[in-house]
Formats: sequence, structure tokens, C-alpha cells
Amino acid sequence: MSETEDQILSRHRKENRDLIATITGLKKQATKSKKKEVQKKCLELEQELKEKHESELKTPSDEDGVSNEKDNYGDEEEEEEEELTPEKLLAQLELEQKQKEADQKAQTQQGSQQKQQPKGPKRNRQKERLAKRAALVEEQKEQARQEASLQPNLKEIEQENIDQLCKIAKLKQYDIQPDGNCLFASISDQLKYRQGIEVSIKELRVKATDHIKSDPETFTPYLFDEATMSLKNIDEYCDTIANTAAWGSDLEILALAKEFNSPISIMMSGRSTLKIYEDGANEELKLVYYKHTYALGEHYNSLRDSDET
Repeated sequence: MSETEDQILSRHRKENRDLIATITGLKKQATKSKKKEVQKKCLELEQELKEKHESELKTPSDEDGVSNEKDNYGDEEEEEEEELTPEKLLAQLELEQKQKEADQKAQTQQGSQQKQQPKGPKRNRQKERLAKRAALVEEQKEQARQEASLQPNLKEIEQENIDQLCKIAKLKQYDIQPDGNCLFASISDQLKYRQGIEVSIKELRVKATDHIKSDPETFTPYLFDEATMSLKNIDEYCDTIANTAAWGSDLEILALAKEFNSPISIMMSGRSTLKIYEDGANEELKLVYYKHTYALGEHYNSLRDSDET
């Protein structure tokens, strides 16, 4: 059966979180000499995932709920795709480097042989193949640009809506780095800005998970996994949130709102501002949520008063 849009978006969020964790692990394990190659590989992975998600959101299904040929092909590739780990990526970079060195050596040898041969007019078939391939790639890019021009610019629409909401509420967006910790970093900024409380991202992750484990009756229902149709193990979930760069969710927002006895509001495009734990006695913490603006997917920023510098 084909996925619904909500299921696709849910899977996209998980794939984005997994990629953040993989990239973080990859950068930690990379040696100094491999830093540039690792950075390039991370950018390629981010771009590939972004294009994959955009393609899946644009690909239609027929009325019987059966995906078209492109979707079926993508499903087969996804089933065959092996789990991506920092170790595998580093191994792949090593192989690519060795292949590059081998190609350079072969080109050097080929150039030496050509110098020894008598000069004369000769058809360069390799050059012709490369030119033909380049022309085909450019044609595909142009087709993609034309298709993209017909689609609504969701990023631009979302940003314009949020800018207008901020203007009305006399707030301004304070940029937080999109590195998987954006939710916790935004709440950290709000606690310091509005309540004078300084707390690190790591401390917030631990406080959130400790609160979740201390009140399982409240938080366990949030751990339902739509993919497996079962509840996640609360200890395993909390360990992941506390000790990795996994993305935070509404679960952690509620836990931290209760932990600091503070309402947390979340501004978003196309919806009313969401308020969590409105009974909190301390000053409200204000966040803004983006769905389309950032390349890696969902993101949170902190909201400060517009009259502040």
C-alpha cells in the first residue's frame, strides 16, 4: 500500500534525524587529513536526502492507491539500501581516494604512451562521450528547473508568513544553528533571555529525559511508533535523546515546560500559535517552527522582542 502524506512526512523526519546522527558520528571519527573529504561527503548526503524527500512529496499516486513506476523503483532501492553508518562512509571515502589515485596513475601512464606514439589526426571518442553526457545532464537540469518554476515556492511562502506574524507580535527571529540541537538551543536561549537562567544543551537534554522517565504515565502514550504500531522502549528512547544529537519533539517541549514551570509557545506558518503547558507560572518561552525554510528539514529558532538589539 502507498504511504499517506503524514506517513511520508513522519518517515522524512526520522530519515533527517538519522542523517544528523550519522553526520555527527562521521565528523567525530574523521581524521584531520580526511576533514575536507568528509565535509564534502556530508554535503552530498544532505543534498541527496533533500532531493529524495522533495521527489517523494511531488510524486503522485493513482486513484487505486498504487504508486507509479518511479515510486516502485524507489521502494525497491530503499529495501536494498544498507544501513548508513559513519564507519561505512569512512570506508567508502578510503575506496574513493584509492580509486582517484589509481585513475590519476592510469592517466599519467596513458599520457606517457601517447607522447611516444606518432602524432596524427585521431578521433577522441572519450571526449565525445563526455560531451554527450554533459549535454544530457544539462538538458535534465533545465527540465528540472522548468518543473521547479511551476511549483509553489514553499520556503518563500513560509518565511513571508512568519515574518508577518513576527511583525504583528513585535518579535524577531533569533537564528539557531541547524545541527540537530536546534530545539534545545532555542529553549536554552529563551531561558537565558527571558528568565536569566543559563543552561546548556546537554543539561536540557538530560533534564527532559529525566522528567519523562519520572512520569511515564503522562509521556508513554507519546512514544507510539507508527512504523511498528507499537510503543517505543522509554529507557532506550531517553538514552538516545540524552546522549546523541537526535532531534527534539513535542515530547521534550512538554517535559521542559513542566520542568521549568513555564509555558512554551510555538509560532508556525499557516497555523495558530501552539501553546504548551499554559498553566506554567513563569514567563512564557517563545519559539518559531519552520517546515520548509531549512535544507535539512524541520527547524526551531528562538523569538526575541523586536525592540531588543
